[in-house]
Amino acid sequence: MSTELLHRIQFALTISFHFLFPPMSLGLGLILVILGVKSVRTNNPKWRQLSLFWVKIYGLIFAMGIATGIVQEFEFGTNWSEYSRFVGNVFGSLLAAEGIFAFMLEGGFLGLMLFGGARLGNRLWLFATTMVVAGATFSALWIVMANSWMQSPAGYEVRDEGNGPQAFMTDFVDVVFTPTFIPRILHVLAASWMVGAALVMSVGAWYLLKKIHVDLAKTMIRVALPIFAIMAVLQVFVFGANQAVAVTENQPEKLAAMEGLYRTEDCAPMFIVGWTDQHSEETKGISMPCMLSFLATQDFQGEVQGLEAFPEDDWAPVNLVFQVYHLMIDLGMVFLLISAVAVGMWIWKRKVFEKRWMLWVLVSTILLTQLATQAGWWTAEFGRQPWVVWQVLRTEGAESPLVSSAQVWFSISMFVVLYALLLGLFLYLMDRKIKAGPPEPPDDDEVESLPDSFAEVFRRRSRVSSGS
Repeated sequence: MSTELLHRIQFALTISFHFLFPPMSLGLGLILVILGVKSVRTNNPKWRQLSLFWVKIYGLIFAMGIATGIVQEFEFGTNWSEYSRFVGNVFGSLLAAEGIFAFMLEGGFLGLMLFGGARLGNRLWLFATTMVVAGATFSALWIVMANSWMQSPAGYEVRDEGNGPQAFMTDFVDVVFTPTFIPRILHVLAASWMVGAALVMSVGAWYLLKKIHVDLAKTMIRVALPIFAIMAVLQVFVFGANQAVAVTENQPEKLAAMEGLYRTEDCAPMFIVGWTDQHSEETKGISMPCMLSFLATQDFQGEVQGLEAFPEDDWAPVNLVFQVYHLMIDLGMVFLLISAVAVGMWIWKRKVFEKRWMLWVLVSTILLTQLATQAGWWTAEFGRQPWVVWQVLRTEGAESPLVSSAQVWFSISMFVVLYALLLGLFLYLMDRKIKAGPPEPPDDDEVESLPDSFAEVFRRRSRVSSGS
């Protein structure tokens, strides 16, 4: 096995494990804001009770995301030093902006959100929560910007300053708003909100199956199910479709690999399931006639370029990309079906709370949405191969030249052991928090005694300082 492939396996392992957590924290953050708004508007203790419960789980997920995300920062230097040297002036700027602006916003209010539940009033706690969620979303924007630049680079020029060719930024706006950025960030945010809603629905459904915390469990599903259903529809018919158009316009050979399309065709079919053989250049399976043409060109008779239009050296691993892409697409269809049935049962005499088979389906949604987001990420990254920066820098020229295969094997082994321990610890702590359930509602007198604005906090401090 080549050293380059080992580098790629290690990065795929670490980034895939890390990507379990950011979508959950982003999606759960939206739910926390909704719970906070309901708490402020109704002053009903159950909303604060739910907020206290979910903020603990948010803290655990956030910590895992930070711990596993730091690894990638180091890998750019240890495993991909040629990549860092080449694009550091562009890519490094976007990562630095994420660290400066987004982490400052998150870090500044994270403590208030995690530990302020028993000390702050509803409005001030909601403000702190909103700032943390805004910071996390801002962080995701910068990360997707950086990745979108790798998919469709713009706003740069390559110069040789004596250390070999390097990319230099020439237009900040073009670097930030690459042609694929907007479709990709909308796709990512909607997926994250679905994962967060699925997590809340799963826990609520599990409580109903166990007949514990029944009222709060129903409230969890009432909050999360509409988000899940709306995002499922938007993902399939709006954000996913826009993403396909962006790939068609900017990475046509990637789209051809995603659909196993070898020859340029009018009325190109879209596969539901299938298998593609790169040697015989044939794809077989169940397909919908002309749907790929419509998805890519908004015309059922539109022409879609096949892989034959591009050098074979530029093809991604076709069957791998085909399979992960269709796993994502098929799960998207499953989410539409689950949403339609669950919403229908909710409207019809609230049957969604009573049918055990439906509750088990809702419990499964957190695993299915995680699998779908992973499949989407793999489609984006495997589909970009053999380029690490599209049409600019090949992956084989981006690795660190002085790192041996034995060293990479050792580090991969260490990551497998470490991540297995981390995942076990995360699941153990998550299980304990979920089984412990929501805390008792805060005492009304205690809540009313809490400060509810920054002005009130400082007034109280003044009174304490003066001894009154």
